[in-house]
Amino acid sequence: MRLIYKNFLPFTVSLLLLASCSQSKNKPVSSTPDLGKPFDPTAYLKYDPKKADKRIDEFMKHLHQVSGFNGNVLVAKKGKIIYENSFGWADYPRQDSLNINSKFQLASVTKTITSTAILQLMERGKLKLSQDVRDFFPNFPYQGVTIRLLLTHRSGMMNYVYFVDDIYRAQHLNQKKGITNQQTMDMIAQYKPTPFNKPDKRFLYNNSNFMVLGSIIEKVTGISYAQYVKENIFDPAGMKNTAVYSKAVYDKIPTNVLGHDRNSWKYSVAPNFLDGPVGAYGVYSTVGDLFIFDRALRAGRLLKPATQDSAYTDRNPMLRGHFNYGYGWRLFEAPGQKVVYHTGWWHGFRHIFLRDMKNDVTIVLLGNMVNGSLLHLDDLFKLTGMPIVRKSAYTGSGGVEEDQ
Repeated sequence: MRLIYKNFLPFTVSLLLLASCSQSKNKPVSSTPDLGKPFDPTAYLKYDPKKADKRIDEFMKHLHQVSGFNGNVLVAKKGKIIYENSFGWADYPRQDSLNINSKFQLASVTKTITSTAILQLMERGKLKLSQDVRDFFPNFPYQGVTIRLLLTHRSGMMNYVYFVDDIYRAQHLNQKKGITNQQTMDMIAQYKPTPFNKPDKRFLYNNSNFMVLGSIIEKVTGISYAQYVKENIFDPAGMKNTAVYSKAVYDKIPTNVLGHDRNSWKYSVAPNFLDGPVGAYGVYSTVGDLFIFDRALRAGRLLKPATQDSAYTDRNPMLRGHFNYGYGWRLFEAPGQKVVYHTGWWHGFRHIFLRDMKNDVTIVLLGNMVNGSLLHLDDLFKLTGMPIVRKSAYTGSGGVEEDQ
């Protein structure tokens, strides 16, 4: 009996240690680790270039010179900027260089702002995620499309960008003046374009979802999307260099950063009527302000912890074993790891905004030259301790091409 006990004791200890390690690896990652701590946007933006991470600087110079990245970058750890810089031109024809406060059209990174606004309105009892779009727009032609399905890209709608573009071209309409959200919703009601599939059938990334969410924000609040997000997100977070610029409001978008397409300075992209609707696109911001947005979320200043947890929860089948989509956020998951992020690609702009929830790493790359440079970030991920967030780095099902 003593022999059995002697052999059993080390085995039991080993099991306990393994269980302990397993529990620590699977411990939920907090979405609001800074809850209750002092929040000072100005302090977060302090940065000494002399203390820049030299390895990241070397990587970014290589990404600029070899891979063609043109834009701004910010990398932070534990709430402190360890590297930021600007590379290249804001407007090549005018030889105007980028600076760290240059405002970029955020493209689909805007969706993270829109989802935050919708979830705020839910917290305040102004709407329910289970509500149908027809509760707000009775002439909406599709049944069974709820706010939750819009947030998770499961509505089955067609993409309004292509639908509206086809009508404008066929009818020779004015492409310089931006179309509003309400006009877009009216066109959907009038023409009833065929949806891709039935609601909640599958995940299908689609800009229509967030244009409709932007329209619901305006309908529920009685004010413009631009005013709501300024008063309820940008101002509370201290995002002083962020605004919504719709071509339906501005004849000329008030920013000096021009988007360039097809990896060539020859193809600058002027904003047009498709830059009118907001919700999917439309927010202009800086790398610094997106970092402050990250800190405001982590501090619980914009959404409650439980609401954020719900936003960062898988709402679709897993792609390639690691990738998913929540409420307006892309998700990367591995044992004990979670990265919430979003990409953007629109009218000559291409971006990625990543937030490592376990290791508290924030990476913001805003570019105004569309090329493949943002597909070469593996070494940057390794330098910061963030998992490699690139679908093609993993095998498995679900490698579907998606609009940004």
